[in-house]
Amino acid sequence: MRRVVITGLGTVNALGLDVATSYPRILAGENGVTTLDRFDTTGITATIAAQVQWSPDECGFDVKDQRKLDPFTMWALMASDEALADAGFGDMRDLPEAARERFGSIVGTGIGGITGVLEQHDVMRDRGARRVTPHFIPRIMPNAVSGQVAIRHGLMGTAFTTSSACASAGHAIGMAWRSIQWDECDLVVTGGAESAITPLSMAGFASAKALSTRNDAPHEASRPFDLNRDGFVMGEGAGLLVLEEYEHAKQRGARIYAEVKGYGSTDDAFHITAPKEDGLGPARAMGDALRHGKIDPTNVQYVNAHGTSTAYNDSIETTAIKRLFGDHASTLAVNSTKSMIGHLLGAATAVELVVTAKAIANGEVHPTRNYTTPDPACDLDYVPGEARELAIENALCNSLGFGGHNVSILIGKL
Repeated sequence: MRRVVITGLGTVNALGLDVATSYPRILAGENGVTTLDRFDTTGITATIAAQVQWSPDECGFDVKDQRKLDPFTMWALMASDEALADAGFGDMRDLPEAARERFGSIVGTGIGGITGVLEQHDVMRDRGARRVTPHFIPRIMPNAVSGQVAIRHGLMGTAFTTSSACASAGHAIGMAWRSIQWDECDLVVTGGAESAITPLSMAGFASAKALSTRNDAPHEASRPFDLNRDGFVMGEGAGLLVLEEYEHAKQRGARIYAEVKGYGSTDDAFHITAPKEDGLGPARAMGDALRHGKIDPTNVQYVNAHGTSTAYNDSIETTAIKRLFGDHASTLAVNSTKSMIGHLLGAATAVELVVTAKAIANGEVHPTRNYTTPDPACDLDYVPGEARELAIENALCNSLGFGGHNVSILIGKL
């Protein structure tokens, strides 16, 4: 079976518009959660979010682009530019078509173009059906993100979008790994993007009582595994990675962050929003990832957890880790990137895998921000306080999504 490595990283999130800006801030445990300032939040119980601070114009998107592209797609394009440049590529379209026929684009999103849906709904209501833009459907459809990434870079191999709530990017990355393993592609740009900080989506999650309402202290709101957690904080952005066949990468002298060694995907088959309390679903996903990679659980040092800051998720994920790892669970470093940049829904796994790849390459793990009061139901090492030096041979990156979807990705040193 062909080996798969990570050669490029790109991200847009609340702490920065690229890896160079955001990763040091994540490592320092900085806060990306602020009071919502884009729209009137009257009647919405949660008025905080981890917002991307950006200007489409300054990021290279002209008026025509902004009419055609939803923010989730623009952020994916920015992150894909960064990831491919980081992997050592120039303009991919300069390469022969025969090469690009084996380059793919598999990108996940949980919700897709909800910004465009709300905008054009208002146009139709206020100005009539004839004024709805012809760009509406190609702007808001979920597969716009993988299609636009393919178009921008001339990627002519397999291209599609996965959509499985918070596990969307995890499934996309898993499919990219398999595509390269199975000799369908030599390189895949993969990950996820999401732009769901809108009045409607905020109201929906708030009505489901999923969001933190610590509105008077946004910097303390996202607190995974902490006893006083009260819900997740909405985030937004994108994470894109270049996955590449090992020999292909080696032949061109590429810098390799980590090897993708395994992928597990299961479902609780229990409830559309609530995880099953026994933790067997995520435990099986992690176990499958280790089995694919032929890695013993005792040779894992780090878990980048789903860690949403909700009561059920954090305790059940803890249970799942303990089910799989047994006594070794207490030796693991377990942290949550969401404690700083919020929950990016369909993009979460991708940004968190970017962070995990950096952790392996640099031998360091970031802290879980706001972890101050231990919860008896969450009794692992969640890296409180400050970043920590850690030699990492293998690490898991977890995602648990509405629908009972569980994904775990195993990456490690070559």
